Amino acid sequence: MSEMSVAIAQSLISMKSAATQQALQIEMVKQNADSDQALVAMLQQATEQQQATLPAGQGGNLDITA
Repeated sequence: MSEMSVAIAQSLISMKSAATQQALQIEMVKQNADSDQALVAMLQQATEQQQATLPAGQGGNLDITA
């Protein structure tokens, strides 16, 4: 094999490795985003449940300009 063939083969292997690494990074970002969305949904549900147990008039928004 000539030096040029070896260099091309090494370049192709490096590109394939970089593509695989990028695909894994994208998948990890997607999983983190899904996890964050699930956490937000859980926190919203907990807030709604806490407000449901409060007496009437508590837990609502207050207009401080009035």
